[in-house]
This record gives sequence, structure tokens and C-alpha cells, in this order.
Amino acid sequence: MHYVVLGAGAIGCHVGGLLAHAGARVSLVGRPRAVEALREHGLRITDLDGLEAQVPPERLHAVSTLAEVPQDRTHPGVILLCVKGGATMDAAREVAAVFPPRTAVISLQNGVENVGRIRAAAPDLEAIAGMVPFNVTQPAPWHAHRATAGVIRLARTSLTESIAREFAAAGLPLKLERNMHAVQWGKLLLNLNNPINALSDLPLRDELLDRDYRRVLAALIDEALVALRAAGIAPAKVAAAPPRLLPTILRLPTWLFTRLAARMLKIDPTARSSMWVDLQAGRTTEIDDLCGAVVRLGEHHDVAVPANAAMQKLIEGYAPGTRRSGTELAAACGL
Repeated sequence: MHYVVLGAGAIGCHVGGLLAHAGARVSLVGRPRAVEALREHGLRITDLDGLEAQVPPERLHAVSTLAEVPQDRTHPGVILLCVKGGATMDAAREVAAVFPPRTAVISLQNGVENVGRIRAAAPDLEAIAGMVPFNVTQPAPWHAHRATAGVIRLARTSLTESIAREFAAAGLPLKLERNMHAVQWGKLLLNLNNPINALSDLPLRDELLDRDYRRVLAALIDEALVALRAAGIAPAKVAAAPPRLLPTILRLPTWLFTRLAARMLKIDPTARSSMWVDLQAGRTTEIDDLCGAVVRLGEHHDVAVPANAAMQKLIEGYAPGTRRSGTELAAACGL
């Protein structure tokens, strides 16, 4: 199988790099700076469990546009979509302009709306939902480091069944699901920590050890759960605890939280959220795909979600170089 990673950032390089390291044919499509680095250095892949893998440049086909990807009309390959949610529709149109109808596009993105965006922008493509549970950092454009644990989940289709063995051989076991919408909402609840981490300007583990920040996350999740109940959506369990218990666990005193949430705290000590990276780089964030999705769900079902709305405004109004304490975020969210 030929895997075309559209969006050679942290997740794209980690997944594509491991597939290439295992012998799969992989093309990485990214920003010119990233492509230049990959062509010069290849790709180093590490993780918090001690993995150390090096993919030489000749094993990676790094390009800046889809038009540069070698075409095989008989076996067009699979697109692994790793761009930010706001870029999904443009990416889908680009795929449709270059690849034949029925090309599979697997969304490995945060949020719950990307499959719908792919279908709206390019209805002739086969859009497949996915969920990546782990955090990946990029110490350098040629180095992808998995900083937390988890198993990728994909919608169960004939295609995902056929590629599962190749992913497993690459160290990327898949869990195939019938209800990916529930899985994606379960992941979104956890991703509501991304803006908190970005505004805290702290590593993820340090931020989660601060009870004030956890209180804010608990409030965001509480609101989302109320909106989900109103919508008749039961989010899937994607963490150690079921979604309904997450706010209670997060509000516990830190000494007890550290004992009950040991898996949540198994994080590389330097890891931060991708939203922090985007804020520091001055790029558009995924806040509209996270808190924004909760706000839209609440509006549709007449459920008030003021903390999520406030968090969205805080990220959209972020001033470079600022940081917010847990008490400041709690006050801003009306807690």
C-alpha cells in the first residue's frame, strides 16, 4: 500500500515515519521547510517507552504538494489526512483534483466534524473517520517523539481491515470501531485540555498537577457532557475512566488525583499540547474544532456552555508572551 501523509507535522511524521521504517511505501506532503529538513536528515522517531528509530531520506518521499506524489492509477493508495481542521476542506479539494474518485482519505485529525467536511468538499472521495489518542511532539522538523500512550482507532471498513496488519507491523496497532462518532466525542472531551495547556504555558504534566487548571477542564467537560446528553450522543470511553467520571476525578485533591489518574499522568515531562505549539508559532489553532464544536452543539440543543465559549474567546484573543494561571482561567470561565 502507498500511504500519502497530507500534513507532515508531528502526527503525520510519527505515523508515516513508522510505516516507512517498517517497509511501507510512504509519501510525506508538508510545508517547504519541513520537506527540506526531511530530505536532508530523514526522520528520527522516538517515544516515551524508549523507541529509537531512524528512517533515512531515501525511504521517505517528501514533497510540498500532492501533485508531486507519484501516481499509480491502478493502486492510488491511501491518504492519511493530518492537517488542522480548518484546512480540511481545501485539502479534500486538492486530493480530489489529483487522485481518482473513491480514493480513501483517513482523517487522523482532532475534532468531530472533519469527515463531514471531506464529504462536503469532495463527495467522490471515501472519507474514513480516525482518532489518534496520543500526543506527539517535534523537537525538530526531522524528529517526531510520541509523548503519551494509546491505540489509534479507525472506522471499520474493508480498507481499514486490510491495512490493520501493516499498521500493527509498524508498531501502530489499530482498534476498528463501528461508532467512530462516539469515539471522536470521547477524544474531544480530553482535548478540551489543549487550550488550557496552551494558555498555562506549562508542560502538560505540570499543568495537570495544578488543581486550579484541572477545575477548569472539569467545567469544560461538564458542559460538553450536558450538551451531548441533550443531543442523544453517548461519548465513548477513550481514557482509563468513563467520560461521566472525568470531572469528578479532575476535581480531586492533587495527592489523590495522582494516585487515581496515574495513566493520565504518564506523559513525557517536556510534552505540551499542539495548541501551545500553534500559539507560539502564531498559527491558527484548533480551538474552533474543540470548544467551538461544544458551543455549536450547545446552541443547536439550547444548552448553555459559557465556559467553553469563554475559553474559545481567550484563545482567539491570545496575546503573544502571556500566560494565565489556573485561578485566572477559572475566573474567566465564570467558576
